[in-house]
Amino acid sequence: MLGKIHSVETFGSVDGPGVRFLIFMQGCAMRCRYCHNADTWRTDGGEEMTADALLDRAERYRAYWGSEGGITVSGGEPLLQIDFLLELFDKAKQRGIRTCIDTAGQPFTRREPFFGKFCALLKHTDLLLVDIKHIDPAGHQKLTGMPNDNILDMLRFLSEQHQPVWIRHVLVPGITDDDGCLHRIRAFLDTLDNVQRIEVLPYHTLGAYKWKELGMVYPLDGVQPPSAARIQNAEAILGVRR
Repeated sequence: MLGKIHSVETFGSVDGPGVRFLIFMQGCAMRCRYCHNADTWRTDGGEEMTADALLDRAERYRAYWGSEGGITVSGGEPLLQIDFLLELFDKAKQRGIRTCIDTAGQPFTRREPFFGKFCALLKHTDLLLVDIKHIDPAGHQKLTGMPNDNILDMLRFLSEQHQPVWIRHVLVPGITDDDGCLHRIRAFLDTLDNVQRIEVLPYHTLGAYKWKELGMVYPLDGVQPPSAARIQNAEAILGVRR
């Protein structure tokens, strides 16, 4: 089986525990207005690679992973290539490699055949990093072009399965830094029993140039990163522990 791979990063330090070999999958159905990887959206791009080829490459750096590191699959949206992900993580576990998925959860459904594959994938997954883009349905639709009811359902299911997750929230001034919405996220997280860590990711413009290179207008042009005070406020509301 071949996966469509956008790129890899050999020494990731912020996408899961320890040092990670990051695999960025090609393809995403969301159109987040602040996306810094807009070049991963197309499903017909990327380099086709086998699971074994990826793992062989990852293991060149295994000596640097320590006791907590491993591979993290990001994107794009990795769950759009769930068949390949199943093979990749199954083979990773056969090699004793720790596995992590960085996902926005957009493809999640309890319908078959996806749901059965997702349940099988969890058996080979040590950790999921899940983005809560926006807790408000209308706000999420405006920000990403997609609803969020299935994403919140995925988080409830992961809690039911006691699957460890880290929650991430990108703080965008005027869009996702509303105190009321932050309190609603905190209230939702209080219903889950599997959240190991919460991270506030300050909005940045480092990926804005990619939009221009792709011939697209960057929708948040002029929006500045949040202040230190707003970051601290969000962390306090969400209960971020340092």
